[in-house]
Amino acid sequence: MSTSQIGILFFLQLACILLICRLVGLLARKIGQPQVVAEMIAGVVLGPSLLGLFLPGVQKALFPAVSTSVIYSVSQVGLVLYMFLVGIEFEVRLVRQQSTRAIAVSLAGILMPCVLGALLALGLANQAGLFSPQVVLWQRMLFMGAAISITAFPMLARIIVERGLAGTPMGTLALAAGSLDDAIAWTFLAILLAIFNKNGLTALFAVGGIIGYILVVTLGLRPLLKPLNRRVEREGKISAPVLAFILILLLLCAWLTDTFGTYAIFGAFILGTAMPRGPFSFHLLKTLEPLVLSLLLPLFFVYSGLNTRLDLVNTPLLWGITGLILLGALGGKWVACWLAARFVKVPNREALAIASLMNARGLIELILLNICLQRGLITTRLFTMLVFMAIVTTLMAYPLFELVYGRLRKSTNPERHEQGETAPTLALARTSEEIA
Repeated sequence: MSTSQIGILFFLQLACILLICRLVGLLARKIGQPQVVAEMIAGVVLGPSLLGLFLPGVQKALFPAVSTSVIYSVSQVGLVLYMFLVGIEFEVRLVRQQSTRAIAVSLAGILMPCVLGALLALGLANQAGLFSPQVVLWQRMLFMGAAISITAFPMLARIIVERGLAGTPMGTLALAAGSLDDAIAWTFLAILLAIFNKNGLTALFAVGGIIGYILVVTLGLRPLLKPLNRRVEREGKISAPVLAFILILLLLCAWLTDTFGTYAIFGAFILGTAMPRGPFSFHLLKTLEPLVLSLLLPLFFVYSGLNTRLDLVNTPLLWGITGLILLGALGGKWVACWLAARFVKVPNREALAIASLMNARGLIELILLNICLQRGLITTRLFTMLVFMAIVTTLMAYPLFELVYGRLRKSTNPERHEQGETAPTLALARTSEEIA
């Protein structure tokens, strides 16, 4: 297939991807599931596990192997932009407001799953076909710990905002714990990627580069960007030159952290946290979110679906391992967060609700898995097992939250965000609802 033919096919692929995501999204909404869940499932539907099973000729014609590089490349742009948006809505003040409780819940939600994941990797040390041969035991243990300790922070935030809980003690604690949880998990991943397949000196340089990058962006770049807030407030919008400047800066940061040996989205997230809060962040989110969430991000879900091969999990033993991974993810995250919340005097009903939200994996999990698959840490078989775990835990989050906390009225103060005040993840959650 020629380059021009691949380019032409890409338009058809994109149309089919968006159509299936919308159709699955309509069904998901009827059972109370968010759009992100629909897109996770739509990715699997279009991959070899479902479309390839029932209509293999259609699946191969629509997604030939030679075209996946185009889908991958465009999806990476979407991921960088998405993690930049997540970084913009990461609020340090949330952690400060409920620092003791947030740290307790977050650490419990990281440590217990990490321990269970490490023990699971240790027990599977002799099981072939899960990890690449060059991945040593401690790297397997660190990966499994990080893989089941991730929280789907954007989905957590969407539920909090939808239920009118943003600004309440429970909502603030859940947002703070979820954001801190993901920050720690991504740090684990950055260290693992820096060390994997590198000698000690190179790995040390990579870790040092990451730390240096964080310091430069947070301490040096953040103050320099503050005047953008006044400019946007004066003009009432983000001008084309300012938007171009931000996008150039974003792409350079993504390239730099990728060069360090971690991953581009890590640099994008850190840069997002340095963006000025207020009118600038509001208008930037309003400008970028519809394109990212409606057009670019679905490509990533389909690329994940093309790598998901349920036919590789084809024995009782492999399904048993998948079940153990799911139990470890559920038990480690849900039980640990619930116990930690109760330990810091959170009422039982709210502690159960926080634990339910923290247990979702969602898009963030898929990002981690795709990174590790591309870097050669894991095989397609283990990738499929963990995608299955991510989908199940994400599907459970919303119904569990409703079960333990009950349906609450939506926020009665919607004008707060329209005036430019940046409630945590409010714009991201609102846009997710609009495009659903």
